[in-house]
Amino acid sequence: MKPSELSKLRKEMSKVQDGKRYEHTLAVAYTAANLAACHGEKADHALVAGMLHDCAKCLPEKKLLSICEKQHMQISKEEYKKPSLLHAKAGSYLAGKKYHVSDRDILNAIHNHTTGRPGMSLLEKIIFVADYMEPGRRQAPRLEQIRRTAFVDLDRAVLLILEDTLNYLQDSDSVIEKTTQDTYEYYRERLEGGASPAGTR
Repeated sequence: MKPSELSKLRKEMSKVQDGKRYEHTLAVAYTAANLAACHGEKADHALVAGMLHDCAKCLPEKKLLSICEKQHMQISKEEYKKPSLLHAKAGSYLAGKKYHVSDRDILNAIHNHTTGRPGMSLLEKIIFVADYMEPGRRQAPRLEQIRRTAFVDLDRAVLLILEDTLNYLQDSDSVIEKTTQDTYEYYRERLEGGASPAGTR
């Protein structure tokens, strides 16, 4: 991607996101680029996916539902209960339709950045992890461990994030999207042979 094209995306995001969300977007994009350089992914793909991962985040819930229904996307009961969960799916559509992204891996990385999915591509894992650990994040448990791990073992970082996410959702009695649980089980099996990691209920 040419610098001018990336600059255009930055300007577009500044128009559709509030200040805090825009700062997060920039942080995710550049964290993703660093992870890409470390793990052998294309940095420009990571920058584009990071820049657009929350392109639908600030849309009203009714709009998110409308986009996903019109595009015949599968919507889970958890997503109907909490339509804000649909911002990743809606974002992948807008990335293609409005922002002219055609690369399927980039679109998938946007689509799956909140829940993950079993068997993610390298770029998908990079965006999933970058979204969680970008420098503006402060509250997540084991954040420094995850940041260190991400540059050494990306799959392990994915598993740590999923563990902490599921524990948080359980403790706060929040909606747990089935894909998040399935993704956790996949990476637990991949890394631990099915054994339940310490601290996970």
